[in-house]
Amino acid sequence: MNKKMIVYILGKMLGVEGAVLLIPALVSLIYREKSGVSFLIVGVILGIIYLIFGRKKPKCTRIYGKEGFVIVGLAWILWSLFGALPFFITGSIPNYIDAFFETVSGFTTTGSTILQDIESLPMGINFWRCLTHWIGGMGVLVFVLMITSLDDEYSMPLMRAEMPGPETDKLVPKARNTATILYTMYFVLTAVEVVLLMFGGMNLYDALVHSFSTAGTGGFSNRNSSVSFYDSAYIDGVITVFMILFGVNFNMYFFLLLKDWKSVLKNEELRAYLGIIAASIAVITVNILNIYGNVLHAFRYASFQVASVITTTGFYTADYELWPELSKTVLLLIMFIGACAGSTGGGIKVSRFVILCKSIGQEIKKILHPNAVTVMKLNGKKVGQDTLRGINVYFAAYIFILAASVLIVSIDNFDFATSFSGVLTTINNVGPGISKVGPVENFHIFSPLSKLVFCFDMLVGRLEIIPYLLILSPDLWRRRF
Repeated sequence: MNKKMIVYILGKMLGVEGAVLLIPALVSLIYREKSGVSFLIVGVILGIIYLIFGRKKPKCTRIYGKEGFVIVGLAWILWSLFGALPFFITGSIPNYIDAFFETVSGFTTTGSTILQDIESLPMGINFWRCLTHWIGGMGVLVFVLMITSLDDEYSMPLMRAEMPGPETDKLVPKARNTATILYTMYFVLTAVEVVLLMFGGMNLYDALVHSFSTAGTGGFSNRNSSVSFYDSAYIDGVITVFMILFGVNFNMYFFLLLKDWKSVLKNEELRAYLGIIAASIAVITVNILNIYGNVLHAFRYASFQVASVITTTGFYTADYELWPELSKTVLLLIMFIGACAGSTGGGIKVSRFVILCKSIGQEIKKILHPNAVTVMKLNGKKVGQDTLRGINVYFAAYIFILAASVLIVSIDNFDFATSFSGVLTTINNVGPGISKVGPVENFHIFSPLSKLVFCFDMLVGRLEIIPYLLILSPDLWRRRF
């Protein structure tokens, strides 16, 4: 294993984080807040780390899949550890474990929080909190690839390790160009949302932080009551549409730029994703009709919450804990499913469920027609055995981690709905759960041990398990590769 190259890339990445911290420092300066000093202190520390470890490239620059997974896994932890320092130094979050939890939740675009009074935070701190969503949405490594000169010979293993979904494809031959294209589309969609939200009456600051959270499908807001603070059907509608858009595989937007309408219209995952959203909205709208009095109001709140949960954004405009059990069950189910592969959304991913359903159908056909030759396809392409094996491993590991986490968190002695949904919402990067971690509650009630378990679950969920299974494997550190 090329350890020198791992240290070099991590050093370069921390240097990038130090530079990014200048943005919230500038926001603090604009609002004349002392919190800007904390960003500068951490930025200087990260700059020194970059000068020591990230300047001189090793002679051997070759890395493979295993190094890619290790770099990605460690990079997200390090970015979170240092990213938590401004919260801690300013006293905005005086407990470092709580600050770490908030930062992990930000970068992994989970949106779970331990804060009880968000509006009391300094403007610079709140801006940094929401900016972590925007950076983490497309991926920390993809962000670094886009703005640095990492060579293509070792950048693709990093993208494969970080991009969500059973398979990762390059849009163009060079990985850095792929990262640039992804972030260009990401930036444009974010900018459009900012403008539309300002048309709805939001000021520039509020429009930026909510667009960051929507783009990253994270859910942090600078308001204690989230999006419901604005009580605006227009703002609800804009954010609903953009949550759904950011939950779509970004390859689809690239195809649209190429005017390849056929690939978009025939994409099975996209059709399943939109179908699940439409069906869920219809069921919940009917189910909560008696609460809101008319179809338009019921549709408004149902569509927002369905979009928020399936894309794992975590915004809320209503306390769905007060909704009928059917509606809460539907939300819990789509919380499992999540958004599309290659999007900023979390969850297990629609494509995995599509392939799983096809696998079940194929097995039934084999039983009925033992001599028949069956080939499983997704979007017209054969699904390889490696992909199927990867999905099976993912589901097995997912269930094991989910069960183990619930077991540990249950030590805090909260009801099962709280413990289970707390783990489920963090491992799927959703944000709010049900019961004591519902949309109007938060995670401050849990012990430090449980918060660390949730942090692990958020990281595992965002990077889709394998990088951390590899890092925790004794063989990785014992053997000499």
